[in-house]
Amino acid sequence: MSHQRLDKWLWCARFASTRASCAEMAASGLLRINRQPTGKAHAKVRVGDVLTLPLYRGVRVVEVLGLTERRGSAPEAQTLYRLLPEDQP
Repeated sequence: MSHQRLDKWLWCARFASTRASCAEMAASGLLRINRQPTGKAHAKVRVGDVLTLPLYRGVRVVEVLGLTERRGSAPEAQTLYRLLPEDQP
């Protein structure tokens, strides 16, 4: 698998509890992929992409480390991404 839909990846990585809320997050236009704003839930996410996510606890910047076909446990979901330091360019 070379890419995955943004909303599905967010759901599998457990950034929201439902896929619909992940689609809403993507459609808000506040989310960025490699510093480029996106307003599409069907945007393609690839390994190595950097996502900027507006979450209720603040903005998180994550690097995509993996893709998956299904939603797994929380420890499994944490293997899909790596939090980047806030001061990284």
